[in-house]
Amino acid sequence: MNHASWTALIGLCAWTLFLLVLMEGLRARLVVGKEVAANAFKPDNANLSPFMQRLARAHANCIESLPVFGALLLAALVAGRPDVTDPLALWLLGARVVQSTVHLASLSVVAVNVRFMAFAVQVAIAVWWTIALLKI
Repeated sequence: MNHASWTALIGLCAWTLFLLVLMEGLRARLVVGKEVAANAFKPDNANLSPFMQRLARAHANCIESLPVFGALLLAALVAGRPDVTDPLALWLLGARVVQSTVHLASLSVVAVNVRFMAFAVQVAIAVWWTIALLKI
């Protein structure tokens, strides 16, 4: 399958997995270094550094949006309608990566605004796809 939609779908999964592996790798280092007990982690990393808290939230953002964006991409592929999603699929993936990366970097007002813009791009694309895929 050689569609931008397929690439974006796998990319969204891969990015979510990357953030998870990064978080668990850093958590493992904390356990091995005896800085945090293995059973002391909070789901939101509230007891860890600000970076780890942002990492947990960035990963959670991916988990929260993957069912919606992934389902739209998959629906287009299964219905034989990648013409709907292909043109913007890689833009959606790029916006997701930008959102997460900025989230990891900072919580400044500028960063939050950039993050929101990246999220707004994703939502706008998803709304466009939904409308286009519902047209008969």
